[in-house]
Amino acid sequence: MARIYDLMQMPSTDSRYLNARDDIYQHQVRNYDYGSGWIFTDSRFNLLHADDDEFLGLLTEMLHPVVRPDEAEVAELLANFNEMLRVDGFALYAKDWISGHAVYGWQRIDAFHGSSPDLRLEARPLTDPVVLHEHLTRIRNGLTTDPAATISSCKSLLESLFKIVLDQSSVEYPRADDVPQLYRKVADLLALSAEAVPGSARGSEASQKILRTLVTTVGTLAELRNELGIDHGQSERSAALARHARLALNATVTVAEFILDTWQDRIDSGRLKRPV
Repeated sequence: MARIYDLMQMPSTDSRYLNARDDIYQHQVRNYDYGSGWIFTDSRFNLLHADDDEFLGLLTEMLHPVVRPDEAEVAELLANFNEMLRVDGFALYAKDWISGHAVYGWQRIDAFHGSSPDLRLEARPLTDPVVLHEHLTRIRNGLTTDPAATISSCKSLLESLFKIVLDQSSVEYPRADDVPQLYRKVADLLALSAEAVPGSARGSEASQKILRTLVTTVGTLAELRNELGIDHGQSERSAALARHARLALNATVTVAEFILDTWQDRIDSGRLKRPV
């Protein structure tokens, strides 16, 4: 608390002590008779009516490695904090590292795809979307707490999606194909090179330019997984931060939504058979 508040200048609620520091030490260290949630109702701190920056700043300091060096304890608190904060659109995340220990910051999670991407899998022509749901669950759970695992899950989600589309369309492919190779086969199946905007030549041209960037996006996502993910038994801790995981998430959802939407269109128009 002394990292945020000037406890020496704050008043004591115990007449035996001159300041809040000595007061708190007496009742939280010597006797521990204030209880675990006292700070949230203490009028000196007014946390129930504090602004977001002050309240969330206190939570991040509670996880600081100088304050709490036990990583297992930090991980448990982080998971509990984020579970409750998610309802209000906030999350704590590792913004930096000190000697291998995370230093946490806070962020809003209601921008772009947030922490709960929704690909509307139940409304898609998928015979069994469970594997995609599993990837999405891992992404949601690890976006702020385990960025490296989230990056790996993003790549795995696309790989699974491409294989599902090919399998359900009876398109054969070598099992050794990597994600960019799988994407090219899906692009051929969906005839993305012929994708056009009806009635607009310039719109069609612009659309094709964007589609060409999807190839690069898929390839770069695979590279990001190789460098920052968890699948290759790295000898050092991944340098991935929450912003890298969110970047991977946004790229993944962009590609996945377009593939799913286009696949649905090809089936609805009769150009591809509906999976059974």
